[in-house]
Amino acid sequence: MSTHADRSDAGRVRMPADVDAPDKVAYGLTFRQLAILAVAALAFYGAWRFLHQLVPVPVLVGAAVVLGAMVFAVAVGRRDGLPLDVWLLAAVRHAQAPRALSTTDTTSRTPDWVQAPKSRVMTPAPLTLPADAIADGGEIRLGGARAAMVAASSVNLALRTADEQAALIDTFGRWLNSLATPTQIVVSARPVDLHSAARALSQVMDGLPHPALAEAAADHARFLEDLATRRDPLRRQVLIVTRTSPGERGEHAARRRADQAVRVLSGLGVTTRTLDGTAVTAAIAASADPYRPPRPGGLAAPDAVITSTPHHRRRPRRSEQP
Repeated sequence: MSTHADRSDAGRVRMPADVDAPDKVAYGLTFRQLAILAVAALAFYGAWRFLHQLVPVPVLVGAAVVLGAMVFAVAVGRRDGLPLDVWLLAAVRHAQAPRALSTTDTTSRTPDWVQAPKSRVMTPAPLTLPADAIADGGEIRLGGARAAMVAASSVNLALRTADEQAALIDTFGRWLNSLATPTQIVVSARPVDLHSAARALSQVMDGLPHPALAEAAADHARFLEDLATRRDPLRRQVLIVTRTSPGERGEHAARRRADQAVRVLSGLGVTTRTLDGTAVTAAIAASADPYRPPRPGGLAAPDAVITSTPHHRRRPRRSEQP
């Protein structure tokens, strides 16, 4: 029994949980932490050489102890999974960032006939989005790269046997190892619009062939309305975003990667489909504002060119004229 266990453990390799953790250089500190402490030590030494003849020594020692403790806390401490110095730098950038953003041109001058306000008005900064355009096929243009979205369902591993779980995990691992470009898997919770489902049932229940079916449909519609009123139902949404490398050629390379992901993940029993332009637009809009109702079909997206076929009016012939 022990020999079999030793053989099974011989092929296993212990991997650290955080493979991206920086290496410890000396005294359990990373190079970044040592650099912060070294710069602080040089600053303290320069201040001591310049002020030790002007300021009493106890005052300098007390200030050095307090400032040294603060620098050590900044170098070693962490907040929200980030080093404290990185977190403080992000806080400073956030405080200096503009609060109002606009997609319109904010560099244009105000007309002369507009009265300038007496108080200072915050001008919105330009909002630069990573996506330039969304094609009808669902490809997102990201400057020199392309991206595509795949909607997928989930798999319940708890209902599978141990062999089936191992096979599913092995297949998913092979797909992850085959990825050569950045791929994003987004798992989110989206609100479910039960009011629309209840209204749809109410509209079709009059056309049902049997009164019992109509009564069941009406009862289910009332249940959906009551559930939507008392609860806030959510559904799980899984989106896979495939991207191309900046130097990769081909306008539909992202679409091919998305189709490849669909083929591989379909073997796991996952229901997958590549999203087209309308579905990608709806997914991005729902990510920005998940509680806004979806844009109804038939309406053009912003900045879309609306065209129609010209209607030629047939002129009556002379014989047809009264």
